Amino acid sequence: MARNRFDVDEKLETPFNIKHLLRAGVYVKRHAKTMLISILFSAISAACALVGPKLIERALNVAVPNRDFKQLFILAGIMLAAIVLSIFFSIKRSRYMTVVGQEIIYDIRKDLFEHLQRLPFQFYDDRPHGKILTRVINYVNSVSDALSNGIINFVLEIFNLILIAVFMFLCDVKLTLVVMAGIPLFLVMVFLIKPAQRRAWQDVSNKSSNLNAYLHESLDGMKITQAFTREEKNAEIYNTLNTKMYKSWMKAQYTSNLVWFSVDNISTWVVGAMYLIGLSLLGPAVQIGTLIAIAAYAWRFWQPILQLSNLYNTFINAVAYLERIFEMMDEPVTVDDAPDAQELPEIRGNVQFDDVTFSYDNTINVLEHFNLDVKAGENIALVGPTGAGKTTVVNLLSRFYNINSGTLRIDGHDISKVTLHSLRAQMGIMLQDSFIFSGTIMDNIRYGRLDATDEEVIAAAKTVRAHEFISEMPQGYNTQVNERGSRLSQGQKQLIAFARTLLSDPKILVLDEATSSIDAKTERLLQEGLQVLLAGRTSFIIAHRLSTIKNCDRILYIADKGIAESGSHDELIARHGNYYQLYTAQLED
Repeated sequence: MARNRFDVDEKLETPFNIKHLLRAGVYVKRHAKTMLISILFSAISAACALVGPKLIERALNVAVPNRDFKQLFILAGIMLAAIVLSIFFSIKRSRYMTVVGQEIIYDIRKDLFEHLQRLPFQFYDDRPHGKILTRVINYVNSVSDALSNGIINFVLEIFNLILIAVFMFLCDVKLTLVVMAGIPLFLVMVFLIKPAQRRAWQDVSNKSSNLNAYLHESLDGMKITQAFTREEKNAEIYNTLNTKMYKSWMKAQYTSNLVWFSVDNISTWVVGAMYLIGLSLLGPAVQIGTLIAIAAYAWRFWQPILQLSNLYNTFINAVAYLERIFEMMDEPVTVDDAPDAQELPEIRGNVQFDDVTFSYDNTINVLEHFNLDVKAGENIALVGPTGAGKTTVVNLLSRFYNINSGTLRIDGHDISKVTLHSLRAQMGIMLQDSFIFSGTIMDNIRYGRLDATDEEVIAAAKTVRAHEFISEMPQGYNTQVNERGSRLSQGQKQLIAFARTLLSDPKILVLDEATSSIDAKTERLLQEGLQVLLAGRTSFIIAHRLSTIKNCDRILYIADKGIAESGSHDELIARHGNYYQLYTAQLED
């Protein structure tokens, strides 16, 4: 999936490629039996519906002139039965196809979501999430209809077309040829209008994707928008995108209606010509019942042709959507288990960075020839200027990114050769942005350890000093919190995240600015809980408030793509180097 912005269209204008339809056949094959039954029901329904004009012809040409009331009643009964059967099989077919369509949607979305869960951080770093949502929701909806109803309708409309032609020829050959005389003109109109119609609807998809991307971004950043009074400017941007969407939709409707208008006019002219010729031949050559039957079939004859032309567009668009869907499914999972990956056994916590070099974009290295040896149970603090690579160090340790060169080992095991699950299951990661999911507070704390008891959840919350404010909430631990924890303060969210991390009982603990949003009083209380959390665990702590890391075993000053200084707080202060300057500057502040 190409990197993009909310105001840049995705390229959907691609040549028809049958391989995407063939690949989508995997989802269709799962429901082949149901679709065959639906095609059979559709065929029966269509055949029953086409019996009517033929019965009318018989009634007007034979039963009425001969005053054969018995035959009229029989024909009426047959017509009623045909109508009932047509409706019955049509309803059955609709029910089957509704299920098939939804199951195809379910299968594709399931595969997409499972793949998205495995994609590395790098995939999400610079792609609008709204456009990802558009592919998972809008494109899948469009494709599912083409793969279910589209295929069946294609077969059905061809069957209808052949069946209607057969019935018309059975009525009268000359008048049937008159009805078919408009086909060449229709084909010319299709070749002239259909490409523009296809491009118009693809442009609608692009504009819808852009609108969704900006809407998603705006909702996520609503607090910042209001804080900086950007409402009017953002509304202006949204209205610009909305206007483009509106114009795109209207253009697509115009071109679609142009096709319908052309077909409607051609069919009207053809039926009119058929009436003129039929009336001129009325008598020995053509009977009134035959003329009425042919007219009824003529109107129906053009409907499958119009539907087939629309289905052509549907399939062309579906292929473009399928290409985008499969493009995302084919997005490489660069951070994944190696083919011969082994389970990481229970670790003690020894960590070794051996000549590690890393770059996010393969151009500028964040770390170069980075070396670090950490003993089990050691507390390591990482400090230094913004952008120096502190968070990068812990990201590599958690293997959120692959290193470019060198080796990173835990207890002697190269982490690139162990399974991600066995690695991350033994790590506790507390990020600066403490993400809270919608649900109860209890569910959020239990997020990383689903088998934890309520008592264990409460004990973890007490340890990190979160129990007091949770108990004061309306339903305590069962209080529902909104997406991203909007009902909680930033400090409360961090305390809940602390409890979540503690409950997972990690062997290696990573705290990235974990106390940045907690007030000084709560932090002093939390320090007691932190001592319990850090005891016996290897820990990496990133902090800008240096007072919180004074007691760490080692403090690393990260700068110039590596470790500029290393030592205890007292040792680094005595050196009067970078750490000393940073610490004294904070004291002065």
